[in-house]
Amino acid sequence: MTGDVEAILETGAAAAVEVAASALAERGTATGTCANCRKPLLGPYCAVCGQPRQSGHRSVHDLLYAFVKDVVNFDSRILRTARALLFEPGELPKAFREGRTQPYVPAIRLYLFVSLVFFVLLSVTKIGLLQLEVTATPQKVVWVNGKPFVPNPAYDKDDPDPDVKAVVKPLIPISRERALRPGGVFTYSTKEHFFSPLGRYHTTLTPAARQQLLELPQGMADGKDKEASSFMRKYVYGAINRIAADPAALNGPMTEWIPRALFLLLPLYALLLALFYIRRRKDFFLVDHLVFSFSIHTFAFVLLMICVGLAQLITGGMTATLFFVVCAIYIFLAMKRFYAQGWILTAVKFVFISGIYFVLFLLPALLAVLALSAFGESLG
Repeated sequence: MTGDVEAILETGAAAAVEVAASALAERGTATGTCANCRKPLLGPYCAVCGQPRQSGHRSVHDLLYAFVKDVVNFDSRILRTARALLFEPGELPKAFREGRTQPYVPAIRLYLFVSLVFFVLLSVTKIGLLQLEVTATPQKVVWVNGKPFVPNPAYDKDDPDPDVKAVVKPLIPISRERALRPGGVFTYSTKEHFFSPLGRYHTTLTPAARQQLLELPQGMADGKDKEASSFMRKYVYGAINRIAADPAALNGPMTEWIPRALFLLLPLYALLLALFYIRRRKDFFLVDHLVFSFSIHTFAFVLLMICVGLAQLITGGMTATLFFVVCAIYIFLAMKRFYAQGWILTAVKFVFISGIYFVLFLLPALLAVLALSAFGESLG
């Protein structure tokens, strides 16, 4: 059906051009013939196929002029798109909805380009998305009535709340074998490093600390549950061993899985928008919500690239806080501009949409990426 309509329109356009050419010829105006489709040529471009009048034997000057013109137009389009994306939240999807598509780069093409640039930037600069540094702290063994204990790091002796102290015990019981081992007893923690150069962090675990980290719990180590023991050794402790040996072990798999996960989240975010704006479904189609989703995620990638640079100057915590604050403000302003509703109603929808998207979609996707990154070699 669509092909038939297009054929009818093309035939009608060609007929209109022929009528106009005939009328001009009767008045003595010279017309040409398009070298591509052989239809009458009335101006510098063919009205049927778009072929330029002078597409063949041109001078070097003409070719250079055309090249510079194309480059300038391309750059102008890129600059207009960048300006709208960064400083006019909601302008790109609004322009698409209103049919003003010529000044800007299409939403899907822009998203793919920006996301590709982001991961190429990480690769070229040798910056890691996430590095986990496992640290071990020696613990003093406390013997009470012949039973060994270690201090509970979660217990705060200065906490005035008696209910907290009643729940969190100051000592944790451990096995006698663990207490008497020559290497000592350790507690473990991890430090997260975002957007740091690869190779900056190395394992500081001693052989004794690493051996203790990879020991199975008592119930699994004695062989009572062989299936659980096999699973833990192959997947969980295999992943722990890789991270303990190399803080950047997750970085490679994460850069492979994150683009896939985010591309799947794009239509889910659009569906969530369509659900909250269902009363305006006659004004906003699903494709409008999808273009809005593409523009929001594109801006997130641009902001991440900025945060990569900021992370080299300020702490990772400040960088993460800045990222979420700027993202929240941008999305709220984009929703206000694109959907043209009141500030209060937009704020309410923003809170619910963002909360649902983060809790039900984004957070599970990131956890799945972490799991796939950690278990990747074992699964392979």
